[in-house]
Amino acid sequence: MTKKFLMMAIVLLAALVSSCSKAAETTNANANANSTEPTASTKSAPDNSEITTSVDANGVKTETRVFKANPRISKVVVTTNQGNRTVKAYSPSGEEREINKNEPEDVLEATGSAIADAAGFVADKSKDVAGAVKEAGETVGEKTADTAKKVGQKSAEGAKTVGEKTVEGSKKVADKTATGAKKVGSAVKKVVP
Repeated sequence: MTKKFLMMAIVLLAALVSSCSKAAETTNANANANSTEPTASTKSAPDNSEITTSVDANGVKTETRVFKANPRISKVVVTTNQGNRTVKAYSPSGEEREINKNEPEDVLEATGSAIADAAGFVADKSKDVAGAVKEAGETVGEKTADTAKKVGQKSAEGAKTVGEKTVEGSKKVADKTATGAKKVGSAVKKVVP
């Protein structure tokens, strides 16, 4: 009888160990399912960007699109919680702005410029201004050179004209002076016997 009792005890012990083992597996599986760590995946997106999608234990879905080389926008975060969707855009300096749900229609596919426009991030105009100033400076320089050439030509022409008139005037003055001197000389001869 002891052998039978011992055999029964072994069988019961094996059954107990087996059931405990299955209970531990079930507990681990449930613990993993209820984990507070979000599950995440990353994929490439248009306009040199990447989208990372994660869902936390409460079912909140977060989609983060990171732009790698856009000067106006660094990332967009779309959060969906129980059907409510919020969209926030971040500038390269870290400024955060909420975007209207309808603009642009799909921030996960739209261009970075369209998203930056919807968020109200202004493009850096200093580069445009510098280019315009450079072009205007070149234009002013060209016009100044052309005007200086024209002024130089007109001055040369004017100087020639003035020189010619001066020579002509000098000749006339010399002729008149000579004529006047002759008249004065004859008058002096008449007065002095």
